[in-house]
Amino acid sequence: MRWCRFRLGQKESYGIVVNGGVEPVDGSPYGSYQRAGKPLAMDEIKLLAPCVPRTMYAAGSNYLDHDIGMAALMGTVSKPPTAPYINYRMPSAVIGPDEPIVIPADASNEIQYEGELVVVIGKQAKHLTAENALDCVLGYTIGNDFTERNWQKSDRTFWRCKNADTFKPLGPWIETDVDVAAMRTIVRINGRVATEFATGNMLFGVSEYLSVLTSYVTVYPGDVLWMGTDLVPENVAPGDVMEIEITGIGVLRNTVTKERARAG
Repeated sequence: MRWCRFRLGQKESYGIVVNGGVEPVDGSPYGSYQRAGKPLAMDEIKLLAPCVPRTMYAAGSNYLDHDIGMAALMGTVSKPPTAPYINYRMPSAVIGPDEPIVIPADASNEIQYEGELVVVIGKQAKHLTAENALDCVLGYTIGNDFTERNWQKSDRTFWRCKNADTFKPLGPWIETDVDVAAMRTIVRINGRVATEFATGNMLFGVSEYLSVLTSYVTVYPGDVLWMGTDLVPENVAPGDVMEIEITGIGVLRNTVTKERARAG
């Protein structure tokens, strides 16, 4: 099943993606719901980010080639994690499909994408094990962990380099039935394939991350876990159209823009 959030007029609702359109529902994927109203065509609605997380967790350095390549790029030594490494992203940075990514006016030209599989939590949970961790998962969506690399060198908490407004596109919907081991992540810039890798080629999988995470914190419906990216991404610039495809889910598309220079 594919769950989406959308806006029709001034109303925001959840819906189920069926046959290229959306069936509106009363309720949500996190509780009871019923289909409501006639199916809508995609060009009748505005797709929104498919969830509204209260907390976003992120897997750090979860692909070996990415860890090695980024260490070389940043002038450091690669030290791949020996256990799940968890950090945070700010929900305030989330945007949906086809919304513009806005680079701050004082950012450098070292602006890069990170195409990622994103886990969406479906129910409250704590103290999960690797064996039952997936029981709390509603499904999976696509994320672009947009990053300003020059700031990353000095932002010890990543508060700005990865969390500036609009730096966390999510979408286009939540797919509940996936085979992570069979997926591929494909990143296109203006239609050209820039990066492609096996999505499941992670150092630590979803179950491992959730079992460690919930040993200490409670996850709630709508929370998300970004699972990391592979290889070394390219720089992007204002005007570029970013497309991140994960097979079995769909395509997340956003255009890169830049904020006007600030007065004073």
